[in-house]
Amino acid sequence: MRTNFDQLLEAGAHFGHLKRKWNPAMAPYIYMERNGIHIIDLNKTVVKIEEAAEALKNLARSGRKVLFVGTKKQAQEVVAAHAQEVGMPYITERWAGGMLTNFPTIRKAVKKMSQIDKMTTDGTLDNVSKREKLQIARQREKLEKNLGSIADMTRLPSAIFVVDVIKEKIAVAEANRLGIPVFGIVDTNSNPNDIDFVIPANDDATKAIDVILGAVCEAIKEGLEERKVEKADEGAAAEEQATSEAPAPKERRQRIRKAAPKAEAEKVAEAKEAKAEEPKAEEEA
Repeated sequence: MRTNFDQLLEAGAHFGHLKRKWNPAMAPYIYMERNGIHIIDLNKTVVKIEEAAEALKNLARSGRKVLFVGTKKQAQEVVAAHAQEVGMPYITERWAGGMLTNFPTIRKAVKKMSQIDKMTTDGTLDNVSKREKLQIARQREKLEKNLGSIADMTRLPSAIFVVDVIKEKIAVAEANRLGIPVFGIVDTNSNPNDIDFVIPANDDATKAIDVILGAVCEAIKEGLEERKVEKADEGAAAEEQATSEAPAPKERRQRIRKAAPKAEAEKVAEAKEAKAEEPKAEEEA
């Protein structure tokens, strides 16, 4: 699914914010002003989506993870659905400060969920009071809500995709600090200078967010499929090489049989030479 101009227009991706709220850095992406509202140039949006999609496809093909971030109400369900579809981590609840810059601490919190699950299965929780059990259950629920979607993210992501760069400014700042590339849907009231891959579009319309995420996640899918094919080809090539280098069992048996008489003949010849040399040695003595 590659997005096009008509899809974006129908989804309302061209509607920006009021002129008085605009960020002058977004001027290159603004087509015109109508009734005090800036209209985004969707031709440029299409180009930027294609650039972002290609970059994300390459990341997926190389086996790297992209963290999707969308905590605003209009984006939560859409972000979760698309991220789950391609098996990528995502954050749709509150962004915990230090999620990137203090990643080891976040990992400890995620491991805490696993420890609680283990306590539940091995019967440890049966030995605690009802009050403690309730507290642990609430803690598990809270951790699941905030961090459950990144439970499989064992290392820092290779990139983050942000819906509304103002709402997720802490995530953008942490990524910039660590040198992690940022992909973002940027509206006319936002600063695009901190975003590596700018997608100028309406970040308040659920349909627009859905169309854009659908396009980039389709590219990620393609990257993942190509990775599978490449791995399969590498495995087949390695197996073929190993087969060609090692002789077949039948071939090995034939070589051994041919080599055995030769080795035996050589031993007999050596023994005869040794016997012939014994009399000579006695005469010399």
